[in-house]
Amino acid sequence: MELTGNCIKFVKQSVIRSIMNPLFSIITVTYNAEATLPPTIKSVENQCCKLYEFILIDGASKDNTVAIAEKSAIDNKTIISEPDKGLYDAMNKGLGIASGDYVIFLNAGDSFHSPDTLEKIAEAIMDNDYPGIVYGQTDIVDSERKYIGPRHLTAPEILTLDSFKHGMVVCHQAFVALRKLTDNFDTSLRFSADYEWCIRCLQRSQRNYYVNETIIDYLSEGLTTANHTSSLLERFKIMSHYYGFFPTLFRHFGFLKRYLARKR
Repeated sequence: MELTGNCIKFVKQSVIRSIMNPLFSIITVTYNAEATLPPTIKSVENQCCKLYEFILIDGASKDNTVAIAEKSAIDNKTIISEPDKGLYDAMNKGLGIASGDYVIFLNAGDSFHSPDTLEKIAEAIMDNDYPGIVYGQTDIVDSERKYIGPRHLTAPEILTLDSFKHGMVVCHQAFVALRKLTDNFDTSLRFSADYEWCIRCLQRSQRNYYVNETIIDYLSEGLTTANHTSSLLERFKIMSHYYGFFPTLFRHFGFLKRYLARKR
């Protein structure tokens, strides 16, 4: 791959930082993901900014998931394969060993949008004195990596705690959080612990920076998609807790209109 000037700059910085903590901890959680993991691995391998560690937390897969990760060309990687108590327990394991300044959760099947995605995020971080959250837009793709459309919720140019009372306006994979602001996911939540985790991160963040780019390609299938109704009910409880029951109930009438318009 031909390196741009900025890419060369980040390659040099990766050498300087090699004895220090990486800038990013990219955490991928898998279970029997041999069909969906390769595009994720490839998108990490192709990043011209190498200031990252890659952490794969696997739930004792019975297919070739672990072998695919082990054969990857990613140098700085950690692979753990053992039984877990579910998706969010596995994500907590990843957080527990992450040594980067920022964490990115990149699910199997999801990928960085382009080879310079991490470069653009790194520039935003370094040029803006390490904001609490760096975020961008998300595109939806199918299993063949074909573009389906933009995510139904658009990330706002100005992100605050109140932004999330309207739903998960930033896709979790496109939500890059300063590690010291984070703590564990609430494993009592089955489907929407990522949404609740983002809210807690926003409570602690003093500054959030918007990268005006699509930074993540999101696979249209997943745990939450397959359990849509249960996820919505759980998310309603989370919204009620953080933003009040009656305001949340009132806003859901607007959500219903938005959903029906999308279906049409």
